[in-house]
Amino acid sequence: MVIRACKALKEDGSRCQAAPLLDGDFCLMHSPEHADEMAEARRLGGLRRRREKAVSGAYAFEGLGDVGQVRRLLEIAVLDTLSLENSVARSRTLAYLAQVALKTLEVGEFDERLEALERLVAPRLDKVGARR
Repeated sequence: MVIRACKALKEDGSRCQAAPLLDGDFCLMHSPEHADEMAEARRLGGLRRRREKAVSGAYAFEGLGDVGQVRRLLEIAVLDTLSLENSVARSRTLAYLAQVALKTLEVGEFDERLEALERLVAPRLDKVGARR
């Protein structure tokens, strides 16, 4: 079985490993027939990244990597929801966000307790390991 690969060369001189389009020798990224579409996609990707950076800065949002960051996202969502007009949908959203916030607090508390236990046990484990 022969596996076809795109015939384009990358900047480093190596061959592109992507599968070519069914009716051509190049993948979508390197196809001359799709050059305008790919240029527009790159332009939109750049706009999205700039917008993400601006929004992240405006909300002091750093990501979802830890419980504190998730809490910040929930704060933003709650504040934005509170600014909406009163409605059943607003009430439901606030109730849902409250449930998520409670779960986040629970996970955060569990994480803190686990870290405290690990700090207490680590010196003992080091001593046991040193004796062996």
